[in-house]
Amino acid sequence: MTSETATGGAARPFVRPYRPADRTALGHICVRTAHQGGDSSSLYPDPQLMPSIFAYPYVDLVPEFAFVLDDGAGTAVGYVLGAPDTATFVKRFRTEWLPRVAERYPEPAHEARTPTEEMIGLLHDPERMVRDELADFPAHLHIDLLPPWQGRGHGRALMRALLEALHRDAVPAVHLCMVQANTAARAFYDRLGFRLLTVPDPGPVRYLGRSTATPL
Repeated sequence: MTSETATGGAARPFVRPYRPADRTALGHICVRTAHQGGDSSSLYPDPQLMPSIFAYPYVDLVPEFAFVLDDGAGTAVGYVLGAPDTATFVKRFRTEWLPRVAERYPEPAHEARTPTEEMIGLLHDPERMVRDELADFPAHLHIDLLPPWQGRGHGRALMRALLEALHRDAVPAVHLCMVQANTAARAFYDRLGFRLLTVPDPGPVRYLGRSTATPL
């Protein structure tokens, strides 16, 4: 992944590996895209909650499978985050990640009554990510871009970077979980060759999967 800066011209966006300095930007991207692809800040007042579930664990536990879209000036404006083996990632989430955030987000002692409590419940249940039906798709991913950067081919570039990294690591296939209502995201994944996976009683989400061997 090299910069696409034009000689003598303005810097262009490009995909590169994640750097620790990108952490704050990743949190911002996550919040801005966490509610069916849109801004989640009105639902979850704590701006660290959603990244603590869907972004930070990945860059802390498996940073080699994290890539960002750099705006050309050093700021991350999109990302793709992968875990090459979901079962292993879940174990590390439980033993390494949860202890870091459990004091800030203690496990609810009752049934969730607010969106925040519902998300904290998910945080404390990483095992939900392991499904027998997904065994042939051991890796999983999250991909998000800030709205101004969507629909311009950058999502494909990010996905290509992750698929190539997974393929180099001999990971045969990858899956993702998406909210069914996010029809724009579904159209994007369809264009990239993801297919619907059969998972009993998936609720409001759908699971899609793809081989890592087929190039984009």
